[in-house]
Amino acid sequence: MMNELKIALAQINPTVGDIAGNADLIRTARREAAALGADLVTFGELVLCGYPPEDLVLKRAFQDTIADAVADLAAETSDGGPGLLVTAPWLDDGLLYNAVLLLDGGEVVAARYKHDLPNYGVFDEKRVFAPGPMPGPVNFRGVRLGVPICEDIWTPDVCECLEETGAEILIVPNGSPFEDGKFDVRLNHAVARVTETHLPLVYVNQVGGQDELVFDGGSFVINGNYALAVQMPTFESGMVVTTWRRDEDADSWVCDEGPRSAPHEGLGALYRTMTLGLRDYVNKNRFPGVVLGLSGGIDSALSAAVAVDALGPDRVWCIMLPSKYSSDHSLADAIACAELLECKLDKVTIEPAVVAYETMLAELFEGREPDTTEENVQSRARGVALMAISNKFGHMVLTTGNKSEMSVGYATIYGDMCGGFSVLKDVYKITAFELSHWRNQQRPEGALGPDGRVIPENTITKPPSAELRPDQKDEDSLPPYEALDDILRCLVEDEMAFDDIVARGHERDVVRRIEHLLYLAEYKRRQAPPGVKLTARNFGRDRRYPITNGFRNAR
Repeated sequence: MMNELKIALAQINPTVGDIAGNADLIRTARREAAALGADLVTFGELVLCGYPPEDLVLKRAFQDTIADAVADLAAETSDGGPGLLVTAPWLDDGLLYNAVLLLDGGEVVAARYKHDLPNYGVFDEKRVFAPGPMPGPVNFRGVRLGVPICEDIWTPDVCECLEETGAEILIVPNGSPFEDGKFDVRLNHAVARVTETHLPLVYVNQVGGQDELVFDGGSFVINGNYALAVQMPTFESGMVVTTWRRDEDADSWVCDEGPRSAPHEGLGALYRTMTLGLRDYVNKNRFPGVVLGLSGGIDSALSAAVAVDALGPDRVWCIMLPSKYSSDHSLADAIACAELLECKLDKVTIEPAVVAYETMLAELFEGREPDTTEENVQSRARGVALMAISNKFGHMVLTTGNKSEMSVGYATIYGDMCGGFSVLKDVYKITAFELSHWRNQQRPEGALGPDGRVIPENTITKPPSAELRPDQKDEDSLPPYEALDDILRCLVEDEMAFDDIVARGHERDVVRRIEHLLYLAEYKRRQAPPGVKLTARNFGRDRRYPITNGFRNAR
């Protein structure tokens, strides 16, 4: 009977659809694990195709390519080296499953299928996968392994079934995306399953960005006595080989204590998520860099700082796009920000384009007073200029709007919403200020930007303004951001009733107006670029509201 087992936890960064590239990552991990004496290598969820693959998995050609890659990987295990727990979409008797496959001795030894398919928030697995039956353990070289997949450990049933059918260790492949506070939620679910089954648990999460989602890693091992034996870093690819010994007296397996990295939390976790999400979106889609409008305001400055930390100063191109309403101090702040970030800065004056549009429309607009129409022309002129630069040089346009603005429609469609990606899409305005202060005080680990202050103090302290008319301030037409953001969190994240929001100290008319603006702006958000998910409910996969919507809770 085997009394010692070495299990490698491989925390890697796959790309959806790049089956050959992902298979190479698996091979590299296996070689590294073999050199460290591992018996088995484990990975996150759907590592071979990337997660989430969405409707791509429904293509028969995609399924066939997966099957060929699994066969190749299985054949390679005939060399006597480590076995593999590879996760992949798997076709079985005409049904497609989210599967974990045990590859060893040159063949697919066993397949187990995800039983609980999540269909909430960002997840939509019932659309593409069939639910698997209640699983039993797989036998790996005499050790019975239970392999529930991700959601299977969020309720007791699957793990209890595995314990009752003889599992000795639970190994859980995960595709768990970051959201603020999520790490503690995962840990609590894992501890609950260990408490119920008295089995040690290996939690393997992937790392990296995939469209709007960022997987933050943080894989861990919990022993049967609830002690945390291993904790891998968050936001970093890597591997740790864990050593397991059979306790003959207790007839159970125990993992030796290994490295335990503290997970990133709070503002640091948010910033790392934004950085990793942008880096992988740009690199996986093969853009040479990003271009963005730098106005001198907090949102564009923070977006530029994240971009420089993600990609390096040489891949970030900032453009000042002044109009006749742009203040001298805003231009000075933009210049100072670019200098602090050590990135390229150019200036394109939009006034000729604005005058051209005003001239073109003068006859139709005759007799009507200037209003937001003329303001929006300025924003759209900036969007046209940035897209032209993008088309000519290949850089992706990075939009700079925050969640507060996107919520109430204070973002111009085909203007400042024009672009390929938004790092602040799920960042409320108050959080943008907090992140800016935080970044000025420290350079995050792995950041490619400079040390020290990267955002001018005046950019942070001055009253926010779009500068689309003389002396304009955001609070001319919106409540203070402290109040606005609290109301929005109540409406968006918590789905609170109107009277409950008022009971928090907000004026009824203000709450009524903000709710109306939130619903009214849905059509804009449908046309917005993707952006990094940070909160429990981002605009996009998490929150799906109708555009045509006659409901108002405030009535």
